[in-house]
Amino acid sequence: MCMSGSATSCEECLLIHPSCAWCAQEDFGRGRSLTSRCDFSQNLLKRGCDKHFIEYPTSSINVLQNIPLSSKGSGSTQYDVVQIMPQKISLSLRPGDQTWFSLQVRQVEDYPVDLYYLMDLSLSMKDDLDTIRNLGTKLAHEMGKLTSNFRLGFGSFVDKNMSPFSYMAPKYQENPCDGYKLFPNCVPSFGFRHILSLTDKVDRFNEEVQKQMVSRNRDAPEGGFDAILQAAVCKEKIGWRKEAFHLLVFATDDVPHLALDGRLGGLVHPHDGQCHLNDNNEYSASTKMDYPSLALLGEKLSENNIFLIFAVTKRLYVIYKSIRSKVELSVWDHPEDLSLSFTATCQDGNPLPGLRKCADLKIGDTVSFNVSVEARSCPPRGTDRRFTIKPVGFKDRLEVAVDYECDCGCSRNAQNNSIICSSIGTYNCGTCQCEPGYLGARCECQEGETSNMFLSACRESEGKQICSGRGECSCNQCLCYESEFGKIYGSFCECDDFSCARHKGILCSGHGECHCGECKCHAGYIGDNCNCSTETSGCISDDGQMCSGRGSCVCGRCQCTEPGAFGETCEKCPTCPDACGTKRECIECRLFNSGRLADNETCQRQCKDRIITVETLKTDEPGAVLCLYKTDDDCVMKFTYSEHASGQSILSALKEPECVRGPDALMVLVAVVGSILLVGLLLLAAWKLVITIHDRREFARFQSARSRARYEMASNPLYKHPISTHFVETDFSMYSKSYNGGLH
Repeated sequence: MCMSGSATSCEECLLIHPSCAWCAQEDFGRGRSLTSRCDFSQNLLKRGCDKHFIEYPTSSINVLQNIPLSSKGSGSTQYDVVQIMPQKISLSLRPGDQTWFSLQVRQVEDYPVDLYYLMDLSLSMKDDLDTIRNLGTKLAHEMGKLTSNFRLGFGSFVDKNMSPFSYMAPKYQENPCDGYKLFPNCVPSFGFRHILSLTDKVDRFNEEVQKQMVSRNRDAPEGGFDAILQAAVCKEKIGWRKEAFHLLVFATDDVPHLALDGRLGGLVHPHDGQCHLNDNNEYSASTKMDYPSLALLGEKLSENNIFLIFAVTKRLYVIYKSIRSKVELSVWDHPEDLSLSFTATCQDGNPLPGLRKCADLKIGDTVSFNVSVEARSCPPRGTDRRFTIKPVGFKDRLEVAVDYECDCGCSRNAQNNSIICSSIGTYNCGTCQCEPGYLGARCECQEGETSNMFLSACRESEGKQICSGRGECSCNQCLCYESEFGKIYGSFCECDDFSCARHKGILCSGHGECHCGECKCHAGYIGDNCNCSTETSGCISDDGQMCSGRGSCVCGRCQCTEPGAFGETCEKCPTCPDACGTKRECIECRLFNSGRLADNETCQRQCKDRIITVETLKTDEPGAVLCLYKTDDDCVMKFTYSEHASGQSILSALKEPECVRGPDALMVLVAVVGSILLVGLLLLAAWKLVITIHDRREFARFQSARSRARYEMASNPLYKHPISTHFVETDFSMYSKSYNGGLH
């Protein structure tokens, strides 16, 4: 690899590959017809180069400031709170050599917070003004749950006080609402007015809000961007603390005017991004400059570490918790010749290549990031390169100073017109750099001289073309032709910087350098033509998983491996076993503001599906999956999940869960007792009926027997008289007389 480039100087050798080394020993390779001083260091040692003559600079890191992370934000040490470690480092980079350093970020507990409330006081906001009369007390109470050091400020805006944005007729100067029946009295229009600097006195905030009255402008958009920029850049008047967390709450009911809208009123000067508050704390350049652009607005907000929140009051506490639950790194003043790639290690401990943010954190959690730095080229000598890595919204930052290892140490001992170079060249790092018109290892030849001996030295091997057919042999060396496509180089003109693989017609996809037919990819890209990105941020789904847990990230894009999964991050999968469970959380937070996603303000970010509420759920639609789950109050919620042809997920859900009321215990008891009594009565009635039928049958039998009897009704055949009479025949022979009589 190193010898293929056939570098002619130590500096050229270092640029070929970070593994290449250069031998500056004078007699290295003497006796050979051709040798290369550029090779791997171990090969140079084997070939006889002394170790102290080998030039092999490497990248290095030096930590300049490394104060430990703080654990608490408020108190006597709040001005020295440290949330990023280290704070300063210096890098010494060799081109092409990837170097890693790590940093840690922690959002400390009880961190001071400055909150500036920016209120739209146009006429359409009159109802909302009543809502925030006691806003200070509510905010202080809610924010007190997160920090003991909280300050409030207040400002208001309407729009530019000029036509066509406001009413300019004389009768509207003092009262723009003149003639407006619904609200006949209001204050004159103004651009932006700073009312209360940041203070911990909540009563002052409430008092100032009580004094406010609405105004009236002509068109629907407001001048909110003017107000946001002034609130961001007028740091002294607003009272932003350097050591505090900055929140700017922007409350309006309509879209703001954008840059170039000012041309409607003849304002052609773009906004200069400076503070223009006068002695009355009013925006004095409102009628002199155009509205600020989104780019300028974003730059100034980032520069002053301000989080802009477009939110209503009741959600502010939740939104602040959401902001404080994530850490995202940003890079400032990124040099173009440096490639940076990030690997985040969040609370689960798993490294996430290509990701520079962590979410769902708790206050006090520590996350770490590994940063890979690679220099693609060497800048001009004396160039100072610096960049800053900064967590979004933090005052803390990591400052990185960069130095380039592009020069060889032996170059400091270069000898002009050295006798080694026949006094017509410079001896530098073991080689002669000849004056124009001279060639050879010792500048011993003049251009144009040639011989058969020289020609053999210009062939890579026997039978091959002289100088690969892309140059001329002169004095034992190949002089390569110039090409309109790029540079031809090498000992035998065998290399160039334009014969590498292309992607969509672009050499090395624009993400690498072509060296002798091979693409040397920049950091963050791989592949034969460097078209494959190692960045994985595009593969992270809304729930923070890589490809929703249903695929792998290849070249910066998700390749879904779960059957039925599709979408940019494999987030769509109606047939997956967990599809109903995933969509259930969206149903809960979007329709009922409940469930896991309701508290950390990730509902809108993760649940972008279209939800349709219906009275009756249709389950026979093709491609729709029926899902149901049991709610906390034992009701059943039903919904269907399907994918529209446009790629949007459709969730059709019942307006309310189906609830079946449980049985009443008293009614059950009454029913059971009543049933027992009823059964008893029925059994008793049946027994009585059987006995009655039996008695009647016996009586009928008696009557039948009686009718068949042959005795008189007056006598009882069963009665027997107690006196019975019997007749006995006797025969007496006394006196030979016979008697026939009875005996009693």
